[in-house]
This record gives sequence, C-alpha cells and structure tokens, in this order.
Amino acid sequence: MKLNSSLAFIATLTFALTQNGNAGDASSLGQTNSLTYSVQSGQTNHQDGGLFHANEVSGDVFGTLSTGQDALSHLSAERYRHDSHGGAGLGLNYFFLRYAGVGADAYSENFTGRFIDKASGNLILRLPCDRFHLAPYVYGGEGYQFDPKERPFAQAGLGVEYRIIQHVGLFVDGRYVIPDASPDFSLVRAGIRFSF
Repeated sequence: MKLNSSLAFIATLTFALTQNGNAGDASSLGQTNSLTYSVQSGQTNHQDGGLFHANEVSGDVFGTLSTGQDALSHLSAERYRHDSHGGAGLGLNYFFLRYAGVGADAYSENFTGRFIDKASGNLILRLPCDRFHLAPYVYGGEGYQFDPKERPFAQAGLGVEYRIIQHVGLFVDGRYVIPDASPDFSLVRAGIRFSF
C-alpha cells in the first residue's frame, strides 16, 4: 500500500511539473501539497488500496442459524431449541458502486436431503468506513426454497462487515424471510468474506 501511494505521488508530481512547465508554479505546488496531505493523512480510495471500493467482487463462506415463527412469537428456550436449525453455505457479491451492489447466496440445513435447501439474490446498500474497517449494510431480495417444500420467498435484513486486511473480512447479518404459503422465519449468518 505504501509503495502504491508513493508511486501515485511521484506520477502526479511528474504530471504537474510537465503540465505547467514550471516546478515553482503556484498551481503545481497546490496540487502537490494536496496530494502530499492525502497520502500522509492515510486517506484511502480504490487507487490507493481502499478497503471498500466500486467494482469489488467478494465470495462468502458462512454458517447459518434459522429460527421458525413459532419460536419468534413465543420466546422460550424449549421452543428455540426445537424450532432452530444450523447450516452452512456460500455466497457471491458484486459492488458496482462503493455503496451499492448485488449478491447471491445458497445454503443447506439438511445434509441428508437436497444439496441446496434455499438460494436467493439481493440488492445490497452499504455505508463503508475505511478508517474503522467497517461496512454496515442493509439488503433485500427474493429467493427459492427447494427443501422441505418448494416455494418462493422474499426477505430483508441488515448486517456488518469488518475488513481484517485488504482482501479478507468477517461478517454477520440477520434476515427476516417470508415464504409463500408457509410460516415466516429468521436467519442469521456469520462467516468470512474474501474480496477482490
């Protein structure tokens, strides 16, 4: 990252000097000082290796925990134990803008039945904060359930990603799922995200 910032600084300084033809020109110095401040203050963007940027592709590996409507409506340890299911899944996301993207995921909670229990696609809106390595987000979309009964569903949720390093982050999110002609349920995901 430091090497990229240094190269960007040198390239901009060279351009400013050749553009104006005078190293002492006030506008050149202004551009140079502005860039020097940007590099030294640690501001991050896509060119300087920002943590969250446009045209970002990421892959998710996650675990799930779903809870049925009965347990949500009548909270108790007993109902929660009998009406909750764990699982695992994979996801793929593409952020065409720094603040907006699309994502798809699929997961299974019953490893003796179909390979994929549910799959969905979502529109994702996020609010990145590179300084704290965080990106809270909200999302919503539709999907299809294959097991135990086939039916479409709608969903909406929110979550947060913590970017450990440039291309690796941790995330957790929760969604409320509304299947067609079937009881609603909630789903929590937690996993690791690899971005490119």
